[in-house]
Amino acid sequence: MTIMENEVKRGLSRRSFMKWSGVAGGSAALVATAAHLGMPGTAPAAAADGMEGVDKTVWSACTVNCGSRCPLRLQVKDGTVVRVLADNTGTDELGSQQVRACVRGRSQRHRIYSPDRLKKPMKRKEGTKRGEEQWEEISWDQALNEIADKMIDIKNRYGNEAFYIQYGTGVLGSIMACSWPPDATPLARLLNTFGGYLDHYSDYSTTEITQAYPYHYGSWVNGNSFDDVKNSKLQVMFGNNPLETRMSGGGQLFVTQDIKKRYGVKTIVIDPRYSETAAILADEWIALRPGTDAALIAGMIHVMIQEDLQDQDFLDKYCVGFDEKTLPEGAPKNSSYRAYLEGKGEDGIEKTAEWAADITGVSAKKIRQLAREIATAKPAAITQGWGPQRHANGENSARSIFMLAAVTGNVGIPGGGTGAREGAQGLPLSNSFNTEIINPTEKIISVFSWLDAIEHGPEMNTFNSGVYEKVAPGVRDHKVPVDDNGVPTNVSLEVPIKAVFQYGSNSLVNQTGDNNKSVEILQDESKAELIVTCDIAYTVSARYSDYILPGTSTAEESDIHPGSNGGPMAYGIISSQAIDPLYECKSIFDICTELADRLGTKDEFTGGKTREEWLEQMISESREAEPALPSYEEWKEMGIYRIDKGPAVALADFREDPEANPLPTPSGKIEIYSDRLAAMAEKWEFGVFRPELAGDKLTALPEFVETWEGALEARASEEYPLQVIGHHFKARTHSSYGNVDWLKEAHIQTVWINPVDAAARGIKNDDEVFVYNDRGTVKLPARVTERIVPGTLSIPQGAWFDPKPASEVKPPKEANQDMPVDIAGSVNTLTSHHPSPLAKGNAVHTTIANVVKA
Repeated sequence: MTIMENEVKRGLSRRSFMKWSGVAGGSAALVATAAHLGMPGTAPAAAADGMEGVDKTVWSACTVNCGSRCPLRLQVKDGTVVRVLADNTGTDELGSQQVRACVRGRSQRHRIYSPDRLKKPMKRKEGTKRGEEQWEEISWDQALNEIADKMIDIKNRYGNEAFYIQYGTGVLGSIMACSWPPDATPLARLLNTFGGYLDHYSDYSTTEITQAYPYHYGSWVNGNSFDDVKNSKLQVMFGNNPLETRMSGGGQLFVTQDIKKRYGVKTIVIDPRYSETAAILADEWIALRPGTDAALIAGMIHVMIQEDLQDQDFLDKYCVGFDEKTLPEGAPKNSSYRAYLEGKGEDGIEKTAEWAADITGVSAKKIRQLAREIATAKPAAITQGWGPQRHANGENSARSIFMLAAVTGNVGIPGGGTGAREGAQGLPLSNSFNTEIINPTEKIISVFSWLDAIEHGPEMNTFNSGVYEKVAPGVRDHKVPVDDNGVPTNVSLEVPIKAVFQYGSNSLVNQTGDNNKSVEILQDESKAELIVTCDIAYTVSARYSDYILPGTSTAEESDIHPGSNGGPMAYGIISSQAIDPLYECKSIFDICTELADRLGTKDEFTGGKTREEWLEQMISESREAEPALPSYEEWKEMGIYRIDKGPAVALADFREDPEANPLPTPSGKIEIYSDRLAAMAEKWEFGVFRPELAGDKLTALPEFVETWEGALEARASEEYPLQVIGHHFKARTHSSYGNVDWLKEAHIQTVWINPVDAAARGIKNDDEVFVYNDRGTVKLPARVTERIVPGTLSIPQGAWFDPKPASEVKPPKEANQDMPVDIAGSVNTLTSHHPSPLAKGNAVHTTIANVVKA
């Protein structure tokens, strides 16, 4: 059966897809379906005065990983938080705006007093499996004594490389109660005093783009801040959705809408989904198949060079490898990006608009129009969210968007940008408590490789599983041994991970790939021997632990919260303890202090200071770098400090003088062709202990790479013809707030399906459906909507995995009957552990499945 015959059989012909895509290229026809999607505007402070007769009102914060940090004012009566109020300081003006919390932060009481709140330490009952939820309550002394004894035993048998801190960002926005990055957390400080641990690089949000940066810009580079769009003639956003992912006055929701209202800059959103940002901010929506961004860009740049619209002067002066004449010495002939476009490269295919249209689903006519518009808008602000890079070819997708900014000459200028995600101003806040003790263990693995390291630790090395010597995120420092090509030398793990610690996170299961496989690995006690979770709620991941330690909420402790994503406004929050810890809950500082006492490192861990003394010290250190900052006591009283620093323009110094301000790449320039990646492509092995990885590849250029379970495989598949992506959801930040009753009632978990795909399967809006593939099955309601590209399903990520026996739920006969059915609709029930090739990163947006009416 041909691809076309397969599409016709499924009710989705190429002609109908292109016809639909042409309509979706402009948003006018769909605006009516997307009303009332924005957040409420800034209200007068008097409207948020709250309850009368309270005992006190205390500054606190919402600290989950949405990218924003929002102050909250907690009203307390008789030792109980009775109201949650928003920021009542600041103005309606950009640069001093109020930082008003979104619906999640405002539901804070429902987290503090949740029925799922952990109350006492618990231990998994002997003879039961992780996940069977058989617990016994134990004392703090017993819990910490047993954990310390097991840590000492594991260290004696395996060494410190066997310890691992699992990724998680549930309390990312705090300094003392911080869950990530691992080298900036109390757990890390504790393990560092105990001899170290196996570290990880990057995070689930950005692994591919983080590891793409060194081979293009040399290190992590932000884009210009969104307030700088006032200087732009056009704004182009690839998979960038700030109105949903940055919802607050301290996020980009306010910044982007304020700039749009005042300056009216035309905005184009390129995304498989008609997101809230596309609905409210954009003038045009370009709907493309997931994972095909690099093909779209290749098609556009082919048009640009045909019509001489590229900024050739910029490419010649600032870039390596766009043309043959700027290739590094020793690069093969016809290995430039222009040669790739012209079909002179290895694949021999010319990357015309028609070629790109067939892959992306965006019509050739629209690709030409878009190419001309982006190339002639001077300047154009090109940004990307982190969805495009969360694919099996995500590194190349990220690099291709970087490259589009260079080809159009927009790097380093007001109104332009680097093609990266938007930047923002920030305060230089010290984090000396978490950074003064260095991890003695130098090896580091990908954040997404931890389950591999549990199963296959000693088989993993640099070239088959992405194990690196100790590096800063995205930057290889002088300690890293490299060969003459700048490629890391091969480093191997000696032991598997045996002890996993998780704090403020739900990433053991639920936020990692392939829930069912994750459970299978974690239930095998011959692999990981100790799993400890500390949290405030009984999460999905807590089910699969050996010990559960009840932690404190932000309301029950004091902390510092660096603000972010406020555009030109840099800000920070200091929260004060509003109530005594509930039940038997303890702060992570106190827990680690007591564990350190049992491990013999208490003095080193505390540094002879209390938590409050460390907070005071870090503000004092911060004031040395920025004397205008208030003192600790002044800041506690005011809650939030803010300052307008103006727009951020990335790489302005490089643009002004590339000789005096070279990039940290081997050439000092933007490397469209990376000779390091070319050398690594020859050395790296794929599929050594996981045969399914054998088809992965690295490329020296930001080429479109056809991948496993990508757009082309879905199009050719009868069994699993639909791509599946996840999207961020107003009801949750990843899985944080996923158990809050208000939010679950207001925002129903559904699977988005295009009317074309729904009609072919007899599915109507609100029908219960099964979405399934070989890895699992989910059951949830269907949302039939034109807001998702045909051939694609989108499921809001972060729902709390709730597996039920197949015999009870009765999935379709086509689904795997040996696996449970997730009735919560967690998208990671369907996703895989197959990492991206370079970063070994989270590629969960590369997934195919099918859907049937229940």
